[in-house]
Amino acid sequence: MKLIKSIFITAALATSAMASISVFAQSMADMTVGEIRKIDKDASKITIKHGEIKNLEMPPMTMVFTVKEPALLDKVKPGDKVKFAVVREDGKMIVTDIQSTQ
Repeated sequence: MKLIKSIFITAALATSAMASISVFAQSMADMTVGEIRKIDKDASKITIKHGEIKNLEMPPMTMVFTVKEPALLDKVKPGDKVKFAVVREDGKMIVTDIQSTQ
């Protein structure tokens, strides 16, 4: 009985780990490259010249995004090359993650 319980627990942990890796891989796949042009901390907005945003089928352009968490703006500055994740919520383009690549 202990052996069956041990096998079940091991299988559950392995499944959980694989799900976490899958979510992380999907998150990285949805990252877009860009360059920070302007930051407006008061309005929680960031202007990014970006490449194609594949998950939103958006061509390369320069545009203003709202950030989900204002603290994200402390991680970058104008001129930084970045990878970022963006989603569409209630008609707005929201940056959910941003990382400097320099």
